[in-house]
Amino acid sequence: MGASIDAAGPLGGSGRSRNTVVEALRERIESIEGTRRRIRRVLPFGVAAMDGRLPGGGLAMGALHEVAGGGNGAVDGAAAALFVAGIAARTRGQILWCITRADLFAPALAQAGLPPDRVIYVEAGDDKAILTCLEEGLRHGGLGVVVGEVARLSMTASRRLQLRAEETGTMGIALRRWRRPADAADFGQPTAAMTRWRVSVLPSRPLPVPGVGRHRWLVELIRSRAGESADFEVDACDAEGRLHLASDLAHGQVAEEGWISSASG
Repeated sequence: MGASIDAAGPLGGSGRSRNTVVEALRERIESIEGTRRRIRRVLPFGVAAMDGRLPGGGLAMGALHEVAGGGNGAVDGAAAALFVAGIAARTRGQILWCITRADLFAPALAQAGLPPDRVIYVEAGDDKAILTCLEEGLRHGGLGVVVGEVARLSMTASRRLQLRAEETGTMGIALRRWRRPADAADFGQPTAAMTRWRVSVLPSRPLPVPGVGRHRWLVELIRSRAGESADFEVDACDAEGRLHLASDLAHGQVAEEGWISSASG
């Protein structure tokens, strides 16, 4: 069964810190789940409360992640796409973005920090073709991020993508979009993705003058392998692809912890 983990820590007086125990447990879980290759590189969000919920302190490179929109965003995918664009903007290299619907608005991606000259667009007819493009993009190994808009993602397909990502160290993102909100129930099916996110639109912040304030999102970390789930209220990506804790949470305990609610992952 392997060596046991001493979880006494500060409660049992063994002198081991709680962080050391948590990290040991994460390694044990990864071993049980079959993640033999340790993810050494991560992409931090730059928001301590979010990075603190992710193993390694950021979004794992060389791994597959899932992102979907909440509510009506399950169909239009606008906020989810901008969230993904912000992640891609903070990596190096070209971005391969595979789509089935020609409704991706390049100027909006640029506002989230991802200029048009960094994006290679591939339009495919269905999920099967998108998954093939995703796998080939990850196999290439020279791209910053490979994004694919898919409605269905099976465990078998996600495992293939995860393995390809591990082999090359390239991040893969499955941007989940459905034709009808009711179809979004498929998002609850298990996959091999390292993390699963849902991004919903919140009301913009009121301004003292007529106009529209900065976009705000509810970002839900629904699943993090060997990590914890949590919800965050954030200001949308800036021109460098960075998120910020909502400014109305800039003071007080809730803002410092940076989460609304959480559960064990």
